[in-house]
Amino acid sequence: MNNDKLLNVALYLSIITIFYNIIEGIVSIHFGFEDETIALFGFGIDSFVEVISGIGIFHMAIRMKRTNVETHDKFERTALRITGTVFYLLTIGLIAGAILNVIYSVEPNTTLIGIIVALFSIITMYILMKAKLKVGNKLNSQAIIADANCTKTCFYLSFILLASSGLYEIFGIAYFDIIGALGIAYFAFNEGREAFEKAKKNKIECCEICH
Repeated sequence: MNNDKLLNVALYLSIITIFYNIIEGIVSIHFGFEDETIALFGFGIDSFVEVISGIGIFHMAIRMKRTNVETHDKFERTALRITGTVFYLLTIGLIAGAILNVIYSVEPNTTLIGIIVALFSIITMYILMKAKLKVGNKLNSQAIIADANCTKTCFYLSFILLASSGLYEIFGIAYFDIIGALGIAYFAFNEGREAFEKAKKNKIECCEICH
């Protein structure tokens, strides 16, 4: 497969990532609110923030078809700053929500949807991560490898949702859902910080951990 075809694959992968996160976000937020599970709701917000970052990656993939990409342009830096800001707001919201859930003894109706969403996300993110790494290595592209590392973070985040939702469904202890939400908040804070760091240093590095 020549470089042109590989870049087209990278572009398609970024589009799939964006649309998957939109669907995942809608489902997670709807059922997270309806079932009163803060972990699933936070996971859904995270998915929508990933869409913002994904648009920046899509823009970068288009640029790569025209020239070698080693730095973020103005559009991508703006997307990174917006992503970082929203991740910080998500962190604050999840911590505040977790505290309120403890104070008012809020318990999820069920976390079954959280288990299903997490399983779908684990499978999808793993496939996307492997595909992006394969293309990135073949093209020797730090930008695509960095995007694969972003997907890896989403992959790990899905395990937090699966664990918290699964444990609550088995034992019925609300603190499992709250711990899951705090775990997502921890990842959101790190992703926000790293988004600002990437926007600041500008240069794309393969060791970057995404949004």
